[in-house]
Amino acid sequence: MIYWNEGGQQRSAKWHSENGIAPHQKIQIGDDTLTADAAYRLACEGTAILYRGDFQNARQLLQALVRRVDKPSKKSKRVSKGSKDAEAKEKSPLDLFNLHRLSQSQRARILGMLLIQLEANHSIPLRRAPDVAQACLGAYGPQTQPYIISLRELLGVISAHEWRKKGVPVLVREDEEIRIHPHYGVFSPVRGEYIELVLKAPLPKALLKSSTAFDIGVGTGVLSVVLAIREIQNIIATDQNDRAIACAKDNIERLHLSNQVKIQKTDLFPDGKAALIVCNPPWLPARPSSSLEQAVYDPGSQMLKGFLIGLKDHLLPEGEGWLILSDLAEHLGLRSREELLSWIDDACLTVIDRLDTKPHHPRAFDQDDALYAARSKEVTSLWRLGIK
Repeated sequence: MIYWNEGGQQRSAKWHSENGIAPHQKIQIGDDTLTADAAYRLACEGTAILYRGDFQNARQLLQALVRRVDKPSKKSKRVSKGSKDAEAKEKSPLDLFNLHRLSQSQRARILGMLLIQLEANHSIPLRRAPDVAQACLGAYGPQTQPYIISLRELLGVISAHEWRKKGVPVLVREDEEIRIHPHYGVFSPVRGEYIELVLKAPLPKALLKSSTAFDIGVGTGVLSVVLAIREIQNIIATDQNDRAIACAKDNIERLHLSNQVKIQKTDLFPDGKAALIVCNPPWLPARPSSSLEQAVYDPGSQMLKGFLIGLKDHLLPEGEGWLILSDLAEHLGLRSREELLSWIDDACLTVIDRLDTKPHHPRAFDQDDALYAARSKEVTSLWRLGIK
């Protein structure tokens, strides 16, 4: 619960945060008279603002806070670009990554200080508030009491709902565009280069005897869809996340592939063996700061190691494991190529082949990105692994 004083009375409501932020202790009521400078000062001091007034004004206030958070300080403006480049060269890639994560965390903390209350039916009791009931129902499920979230999180829920409705185009098959509809909290398949790798990689000989494949960590279901398109008849896809399970089932049903793809909730591997086992684990071995980041950050490379260690026990003779992995972690100093190869070797596996591609997402070409030096060198690979 979260507590605050309003109109001389103590009030409370359910608190919800996908980032796992504890209920704020200091809360001030804000309305349309609150200036952006005053709101920014309160947020920096650790005081959350529960907004009462016009919803569109609240959105404008959040945009004003974004500008203040992202605006370079007067001191940094006086530093020449050459000095900044020299300073960046003195720091290791790992230092730059840790500074970037710290900066993003501080940014999220400040922008998360603007709060909105919703009723149990997911309506917003503010003037000019949009109808967000379906978006919040999809993200949070039915509620029995009013609750409070950050406005920034609410806007993320609304945006995710729009993506879910229209879907993300992932490939074209026989002149038909295939779309994946990501649910809130499930990582969207925006990195299309790895989908191309799975489409083009030669299928293992074992599939001639047993047309069975496992998709470990199904997420939205996109790789299961690709395997089905490649005419693999029996695909078992697994995940531990309830949102991912629901999302994958939704996408499989939309594309009428339920006869080929079955979804199971389990840790990594299902029972039995397969001719092909595909896994696209989180690419960066670091601690996620929210449940939404678990598809990107894998502390200690736990999922990656678990996949490698268990692979030989679930592969049929002449079967292959396809590991889809970016080397961004290597360029950031989070993991070395030697470590990855040693884990493969220790798991009694051998590298049959490796298919590489360069990412083509916008941040790979954005020289103002804090991690551009590493992103510009990134390669995404499909490692074809077999049993020694």
